[in-house]
Amino acid sequence: MKGLYIVTPDWDDTDKLVHATAQALAGGAAIVQYRHKTASPELRREQAQALLALCRRHGRPFIVNDHLDLCLALDADGLHVGGTDAPVAQIREELGADKIVGASCYGDLELARRAQREGASYVAYGGFYPSRVKKYPVTTSPSIIAQSQKEISLPVCVIGGMTVENSAPLVAAGADMVAAISSVYFAASPDEAARQFADLWSQ
Repeated sequence: MKGLYIVTPDWDDTDKLVHATAQALAGGAAIVQYRHKTASPELRREQAQALLALCRRHGRPFIVNDHLDLCLALDADGLHVGGTDAPVAQIREELGADKIVGASCYGDLELARRAQREGASYVAYGGFYPSRVKKYPVTTSPSIIAQSQKEISLPVCVIGGMTVENSAPLVAAGADMVAAISSVYFAASPDEAARQFADLWSQ
């Protein structure tokens, strides 16, 4: 797992969401996570189905944030869980060995160690910088990437206010994936924004 990992904003307009996601995928986004914290179950299913179909056409993984039932119902490629959500071990048992299970570990290596023991596919650290979308403490040190590489054999995703400029040193330090919301979805050209992020791994 490597590259730009786009996370959807809380947009109720499905056509707008799918269009921007299609642009980002055309620009080189490697993974899509569907996250909409305020959607109704009906809207969430409608949007997830549309995005899953889009990802299938592009051959990119589609991951659902938090909602195990939705992930199972759509046969999505995986689930991302936060530190206060269901344990990774439980999610892994529910989804089986072939699905992707991502785990938010914030700035805590112990959470990453536990996630690895319980069968996670990747670990996500952050926030590193202030985010326009997600509200959490900006307390994660870039040094956690090197520490993780010494102890954790899983791919590392970084999140939290990511721009092409401020994520470049994290990629140079060994981050496998950069998760971005506003820097792609709120960009004038999501395809060009995605392309600039994707280029970080070709330098």
